[in-house]
Amino acid sequence: MEPTGYPETEFSFTDTSIAFQDKSNEDLKKARLMFSTFNYKWLLKMGPSIAKFGLNAGLPVKGLLMDTIFAQFCGGESIEDCAETVERLHKAGIGTILDYSVEGQEDERTFDATAQEIIRTIEKAAEEPDKIPFSVFKVTGIARFIILEKATKGEDHLAGDDLAEFQRVKNRFFKITGRAAELKIPILVDAEETWIQVTIDRLTEEAMRQYNKEACIVYNTLQFYRHDRLEYLKSCILNAQEEGYYLGYKLVRGAYMEKERLRAYKSGYPSPIQRSKAESDLDFDKGLRICIDYIDRVHIVAGTHNEQSCRFLTELMHEKGIAVNDKSVYFAQLLGMSDHISYNLAHAGYNVAKYVPYGPLKEVLPYLSRRAEENSSVKGQAGRELGLINAELKRRNQNPK
Repeated sequence: MEPTGYPETEFSFTDTSIAFQDKSNEDLKKARLMFSTFNYKWLLKMGPSIAKFGLNAGLPVKGLLMDTIFAQFCGGESIEDCAETVERLHKAGIGTILDYSVEGQEDERTFDATAQEIIRTIEKAAEEPDKIPFSVFKVTGIARFIILEKATKGEDHLAGDDLAEFQRVKNRFFKITGRAAELKIPILVDAEETWIQVTIDRLTEEAMRQYNKEACIVYNTLQFYRHDRLEYLKSCILNAQEEGYYLGYKLVRGAYMEKERLRAYKSGYPSPIQRSKAESDLDFDKGLRICIDYIDRVHIVAGTHNEQSCRFLTELMHEKGIAVNDKSVYFAQLLGMSDHISYNLAHAGYNVAKYVPYGPLKEVLPYLSRRAEENSSVKGQAGRELGLINAELKRRNQNPK
């Protein structure tokens, strides 16, 4: 799909024939059953422990997990396993962001292996940039949390083994971003908790200054459930203008709200979190507008499952005369969620990419647990997914081929 021209603001997110164009009736019924189970809180609470126990004990649970929740939210256990998903998305005009989703490891050997695996995703993207437009990584995948927390006070507060360890973290970080720059593959650095984000911001800003002089390669992530991110964005734009480099940002609402509020309360400092969801929504959309106003300097990936924000961004593009296929603007959603947004935007000609997590089943269980948890509200994501699936099955029943 090679769309050209300027965006049309009139299109529908509710066209399920487009949203589920590559799903069979069996696929949809399986997804409906899975999303329905997310309404059982006891299952969400006990499920990860049961699954981990079953896998460790050699019980025959892997097939069930692989055929249900893993198949819904992951591309495979390896880069090679993701090939079918990459191709399926590409046929619908949607790119893939390979996301190595192994978590919870804290030894140097694993950090080195993870860094090398991330580089493999960059090299894979370089082979098929039309299908895999970005790479991505989390800094906690290549560093101990505690060392990032210590580094937040400044490198001059590190000494001895801590300083040596943080230097290894930096070496991994710049080996990854340097390879992305060498192969000209944009790379997204995910945001994390506020008490380590300062370190992540510093590393990412340094990489931007080094690698974004001629093109936008390195992208930071802004979490707008934080009330300070608009001012941070504005200051970064001023710095980039003065020093002459491009800024890349993935804009999200955020994923650590409850943890952030609890830590702030227990530690006795002001919460970094917005007072309400409405304020997060408002700042997210303000962030979009600021970035679009500086589109000659700022490239963005709108990482959102919110229909209103996606619609708002298409209207901003229309207002500024930005072509639908302008590579400065991408929309992104997670695999297995919000296909009505991803597929309908892609059908209308916009640049869209899906995060496609992968990794050994046992290692991605924490990721799968979070997807199940955030889909657990009937009034939230799961309810929306179920409504769309039921609508499409009804449409197909009424209009059989």
